[in-house]
Amino acid sequence: MPRAKRVFDQVWPRAALVGAILLVWWAVYEAGLIDPGKLPSPADVWNAFTSNLTGEDGLLPAARGSLIRLAFGLSVAVVVGTLIGFAMVASVAVQRSIGTLMTALQALPSIAWLPLAIVWFDFSERAVMFVVFIGGVPAVAIATAISIRQVPPTLTRAARTMGAKGWTLQRTVVLPACVPGYWTGLQQAWAVAWRALLAAEIIRVGAARGLGHLLEASAQDISLIIAVMGVIVVIGLAIDYGFSVVDRRIRGKRGSLVPA
Repeated sequence: MPRAKRVFDQVWPRAALVGAILLVWWAVYEAGLIDPGKLPSPADVWNAFTSNLTGEDGLLPAARGSLIRLAFGLSVAVVVGTLIGFAMVASVAVQRSIGTLMTALQALPSIAWLPLAIVWFDFSERAVMFVVFIGGVPAVAIATAISIRQVPPTLTRAARTMGAKGWTLQRTVVLPACVPGYWTGLQQAWAVAWRALLAAEIIRVGAARGLGHLLEASAQDISLIIAVMGVIVVIGLAIDYGFSVVDRRIRGKRGSLVPA
């Protein structure tokens, strides 16, 4: 299938959905079905977006601040979660202790840690980073352990028959085979961390501004609130799309994709 057609097939349903939403939104506004103070017009939201794009409290600086926090906190979570995942596979005792803890933490919304984070770290950047970290670690750890355990035994047996063992076996067989599942875990971890970050910013934890701060600060401007929400959604969709592209390439190289 030509690349242009693949791109078109992926884009047009999304573009049609956005167009339909805007059309319904405009029709509802023009018909006066909802108070304009509660639902502004698409044009008002666009004006709020363009007029608040830059500047000290603008959308772009706020988005940059949020993404920097996300990148730092999630990077630490990925390193720690990966190490814990390997330990869970290597040791039954670790699986029964730390593994159980990871499962429990995954069931607990990471934002529930925010009150403790504030007590431990005060209203600082460290409190935000902690919430992002604690949200990402369980997802990465569990995904790492599951992906390693799901490596087909036939692969490892075949590799051992050919003389592979120790680190060579892990590097050439086990690690490549568990990459798809591990990548899925990273995708889940970023989504959890992103939501936790925005919630922490809304409560104004940390000195620097971010999208969550801007969302809370614009409580009296419904047009700006919707504009900020739109930026949050676009960032989320863009990052998720990037994960999906890499995931398809990973699985495609391993013959894991079934063409639609």
